[in-house]
Amino acid sequence: MTTIVVVDDHTLLSQAISGLVNSFQDFTVLYTAKNGQDFIDQLVFPDKHPDIVLMDVNMPIMDGIEATTYLKEHFPDIKVLALSVEEEEHVILKMLRAGAKGYLLKDTEKSVLHSALKEVVNLGFYHSNTVSQLLVRSLDKDNVLALKEREIEFIKHACTEMTYNEIAEKMFLSPKTVQGYRDSVFSKLNLKNRTGLVIYAIKNGYFKP
Repeated sequence: MTTIVVVDDHTLLSQAISGLVNSFQDFTVLYTAKNGQDFIDQLVFPDKHPDIVLMDVNMPIMDGIEATTYLKEHFPDIKVLALSVEEEEHVILKMLRAGAKGYLLKDTEKSVLHSALKEVVNLGFYHSNTVSQLLVRSLDKDNVLALKEREIEFIKHACTEMTYNEIAEKMFLSPKTVQGYRDSVFSKLNLKNRTGLVIYAIKNGYFKP
């Protein structure tokens, strides 16, 4: 039997979620907590350590992001599955980066919640299609931020018919330096050839054919 703790500052909702989880044959709710600090205070007792926490995001005293960050550092074996009304992308990403193993909205179907809990147990995480797409977009943005100005300039030139030597002349650099830019860009963007670079550049607005 997998043990669950529900952390939510709305008492009625917390009770409703608990009842729902207890209706699943393979899960049971140990207790509920009204915020992150209230939950963490319980962890001084070993028998109060659940397998999974259903964690709300916006709560008084200590919110879900702060509590999840604390758990990741001090109780890494306790897995967090966010359950919130928050739909903003930056909030979801903050929660996942804090250490949450998945993110669900509170209007989620009962069957989806059950599946998510089972996947966290069996796989260690649950990512819906929406969250997976969000993570991919976030990775792309992180890669863009990691690119230096001269690397972006190189990308734009690489989308033309110019050779690398011609690009070096255009950028007033040595061919060896341009090759270094090429290798750096390919590594950062996880690309294998110039064709892939052109496709990436078009897709992300660096070059218009």
